[in-house]
Amino acid sequence: MSVQPGVTPLPVRRYTAAGGVVVDGEHLLVLERSSRGEVRLPKGHIDPVETAAEAALREVGEESGLWGLRILADLGVQVIEFDYQGQHVIRTEYYFLMALTDETNRGNVEDQFEPRWVTWQEAIDLISYEGEREWVRRAQAAYAAWSGRPSEAQPPA
Repeated sequence: MSVQPGVTPLPVRRYTAAGGVVVDGEHLLVLERSSRGEVRLPKGHIDPVETAAEAALREVGEESGLWGLRILADLGVQVIEFDYQGQHVIRTEYYFLMALTDETNRGNVEDQFEPRWVTWQEAIDLISYEGEREWVRRAQAAYAAWSGRPSEAQPPA
């Protein structure tokens, strides 16, 4: 991060998060957050006693109400940087491809989110942040390899 002379840099906040791209057939889960006018994937902080995979399953469950999930693939890690509320945030993100295995295993959904099932292409079109659209592209490739069949949307060239 370069700083112009005479400009005070923002304080830096670093944290690690984990989330999931949840598939059910040819649809995947997105979360609408109308209070912020955004559509995103479920994710959240990794607690000190958790692995990234454990945190991802917990965060997806808390934010979507879906607990009947299994991890199909590790989608990797990426670092996202952005300015938010007077801080420069550096977030290391881990994501996992997950499948819905038990639709009846549901809990409460966090009030701020409305879960929606959309197609791969709808997810890419709707998701508010490019970093999360990249997770959908990675998940799409992993799901096609896992299932042995291509999914409907093709990653942009």
